[in-house]
Amino acid sequence: MTDKKTIRKATTKMPKTPLLDQLESGPWPSFVTGLKHLAESEDKQYAPMMKSLLGQLEHSYENRLGYWKGGTVGVRGYGGGVIPRFSIVADQFPESSEFHTLRVQPPAGLHYDTKTLRQLCDIWEEHGSGLIAFHGQSGDIMFQGATTENVQKAFDALNEIGFDMGGAGPALRTSMSCVGASRCEQSCYDEQKAHRMVLNELVDAIHRPALPYKFKFKFSGCANDCVNATHRSDFAVLGTWRDDMQVDQEEVKKIVKERGRKEINDQVINMCPTRALSLNDDDTLDVDNKSCVRCMHCLNVMTKALSPGKDRGVTILVGGKRSLKIGDLMGTVIVPFMKMETEEDYEKLVELGEQVLEFFGDNALDHERVGEMIVRIGLVNFLEALGIEADANMVSHPRTSSYVRLDGWDDEVEKWKQRQKGKSEAPAAAAE
Repeated sequence: MTDKKTIRKATTKMPKTPLLDQLESGPWPSFVTGLKHLAESEDKQYAPMMKSLLGQLEHSYENRLGYWKGGTVGVRGYGGGVIPRFSIVADQFPESSEFHTLRVQPPAGLHYDTKTLRQLCDIWEEHGSGLIAFHGQSGDIMFQGATTENVQKAFDALNEIGFDMGGAGPALRTSMSCVGASRCEQSCYDEQKAHRMVLNELVDAIHRPALPYKFKFKFSGCANDCVNATHRSDFAVLGTWRDDMQVDQEEVKKIVKERGRKEINDQVINMCPTRALSLNDDDTLDVDNKSCVRCMHCLNVMTKALSPGKDRGVTILVGGKRSLKIGDLMGTVIVPFMKMETEEDYEKLVELGEQVLEFFGDNALDHERVGEMIVRIGLVNFLEALGIEADANMVSHPRTSSYVRLDGWDDEVEKWKQRQKGKSEAPAAAAE
């Protein structure tokens, strides 16, 4: 039987990792390089853990098996936020036998200063593996690699500098908001304010999981949807406007002069999905605002010349997610337009979010997301429960297809019937 002291000594050496090395051979940066960097930091207390981790990961690649199991690890007063990972090959790789992850909520809009970033790194070097992901799919700062003993210590240190645990399990998850009004000219409302107000009100649902399944809020300042709210969140808040797009004709002329009419026609006019744009002979731009679907393409290409209208607010969608048991779903509009100017407007948004979350908690089945629940109970029943009347503005016009033409459909059906009739008559004639 192998002596455990011998194993421990062996795992503190840098393991040979031929399979992991192949992941560094491509043209793109590899996570393996980062793990090796941490493992080679001999003056750091976490170096043995990272060497052991590389050994276990190589072992996992060799056998094509995962060697992590869950468990119960948390911090005092919280029911979620820690992802427990215990190794089932701890006898071979003891230093990484416990490799828990702390999910920590980032600032709204992901705004940091360098002092804060240094503090976060120092805390994780002291209490964890040094491995940090900015950010996970859920939006959290992912502090990966802590022992059970150090989880509480790390959280206490993070909490002292103003950071709180994020969501995990069947709970309200950490929300995301785009860089928004502070840095982006396309922003149509204060995303960070909406984000903070909603999460501050509902933070208990993050810390103490009590829902049938996970629930996510995301806040994007415009239809560019930089945080993927429409198709990656249960409650999506997208900035929009309902008056005419603002056009600076002098800037339009400058852009046409710099890039040429052909490029503007090819890259802007002809790429408008509803053909709402036209370039005049004098290099000015006409916009058919009734046809505009706010896709943002022309505003992105001609930023100085075009900008959102002045009557701004948000569109609220629910139920987006891929992939669900019933397939992929984009968010369904439940509020076509809501002003976001006064404190009362933001409080109304918080109230609606709380109402949707509460209805989800009371009516969804286990392991069922909001989109699946709405499909099961019907959108009409969902809207009725929220006190929202079905509105024609939820759909601007009936869905059209760019692949199927319905004009002349009856004639095509008759042609098909004639072909089928001819096929059935042919064998009979041959038999005679």
